This record gives sequence, structure tokens and C-alpha cells, in this order.
Amino acid sequence: MGKRIITQARGKGSHTYRVKRKAFRLKLQYPQKLEGEGIVVKLLDSAAHSSPLAKIKYDKRIFYIPAFKEMVEGQKISFGGEVREGNIMKLKDIPVKTQIYNIESRPGDGGVFIKSAGSSAVVNRIVGKDVFVLMPSKKEKKFNLNCRAIIGVIAGAGRLDKPIVKAGKKYHIKKSKSKLWPRTSAVKMNAIDHPFGSGRAKNPKSKIAKRNAPPGRRVGLLRPRRTGRRKR
Repeated sequence: MGKRIITQARGKGSHTYRVKRKAFRLKLQYPQKLEGEGIVVKLLDSAAHSSPLAKIKYDKRIFYIPAFKEMVEGQKISFGGEVREGNIMKLKDIPVKTQIYNIESRPGDGGVFIKSAGSSAVVNRIVGKDVFVLMPSKKEKKFNLNCRAIIGVIAGAGRLDKPIVKAGKKYHIKKSKSKLWPRTSAVKMNAIDHPFGSGRAKNPKSKIAKRNAPPGRRVGLLRPRRTGRRKR
């Protein structure tokens, strides 16, 4: 009798594989209406985010955003108006070639794109009612004129510069975000742990899982676009 493979165990969501809820207690988003200016009350560290977070207070309300490079506590940021680092503005008011982050996908959704440490996008061109932004992947993406974004670059750019010397450190970094590490190749497992396991057939041919296969059997090539040898 076999046992549940890791994919099945993780899917069940037991305490072994569940991320701590405490890590995600802070939600990053803009309020629906932003007017005037706010103040940076505190800079926070969050296990669920790669960048430091900024706690912003305005009009007796509080919201959280990814901190920008060289942000300090007590700093004032405005909502609209002057083009300055940290200010939250609509894309139609931001000049071309300006670095931005935390861009809304559609007006009012609170910011979806560019939220990881050290990243930023650039306003590339404005055509009619659309703004084209050059993303970190060097691909251009179209946005609505009224989508909001923050001027500047997200803090924490050097987080990957220092090498991770110990395996344990990498394990805890991944675990804080509920990522599985280290990943083990299926053919290196025992037969009881995975359908591809055991020492026999170390170089198996590619296996295509049935589309209606149950979890645990649904391994290998999942819904491949093509099969067989590529003709030259």
C-alpha cells in the first residue's frame, strides 16, 4: 500500500505545509479615495514580502505600501500634485521615462504589479487613453490612464547580493512563504513516495498524465501542447 506523495500532502493543507497566517496580516493596497497628503508612520519588516513595508497615515486612516528606496519615518508623501519619489499618482499625470512601482491593474484595485524588492517599471509612452509601461521583464504592458502607481524604486534591492551560505537559511526563507525546499527529483525517490520512484528505469521516457487522473497520479507531463520527437 502506497502513501500520499508530497503533492497530495501539501494540497490537503496540514500544519506541516501551511504558511503562518501572521505573515500575511498586512495587506498592501491603496484606499479607494486618496486626497491631500499622508505621513510615513513606521517602516515594517514582513516575512510575507521581500521589501520593507511603509505604514501610511492620512485623514485618520491607515494603509500599507511597499517602501521606496531611502524612505524615512516621518516623511510626507502626497497623493497627486508634484512628481516626487514616494508620491502616489495616476499614470496620466506621470511623465514619460519616470520609474514607478505598485501599479494598479484597473483603476481602484489597490496595486497589483511591481511589488518585489528592488524592482521598478518605466512609463514608456502615452497613446490616446492608454499608457504603455516597460516592465522589468523588458516587455511593454498597456494600462488605463486612471490607474495609480508610486513614483520611485522599491527598497531592498540588495537582498540577493549576499550569498546564502547555509542550506538551513534557504529552507527558512522558503518556509516563511510556504515554498517547498529543497526540491527532490521524482526519479530519485523511493517507489512508495512517487509514481516515478525506485532505482529501476532511471532514464524513463516522458510520461503523460491523463487529464482526469487523481492527485498523486497526475504527475509528469500535464496537458502538453505537443508530444513526440520534434522534427527538424
